[in-house]
Amino acid sequence: MSNFRTSQNKANPNKLNTILSTLIFILILNVTLQIWLLYTALNNALDDNREILIPAFIASLVLFLIGFSWLYYLPKGNKSA
Repeated sequence: MSNFRTSQNKANPNKLNTILSTLIFILILNVTLQIWLLYTALNNALDDNREILIPAFIASLVLFLIGFSWLYYLPKGNKSA
């Protein structure tokens, strides 16, 4: 029985490019959301609105964990040895 990880390492170059492009796009969106959360949290902290700081931190932490878990799906590429 094969899982996604082992079958993706045997993929052809077009499939690898598609997988990597999708992962890079999702990670860019993830980082963009984290930057937006940082900007919002800092803006509100400077205006003495401290009630947004903890939710922004928790949301950013969740986005970081999601992005870190996506690293599992990175293909190792074709090994022709």
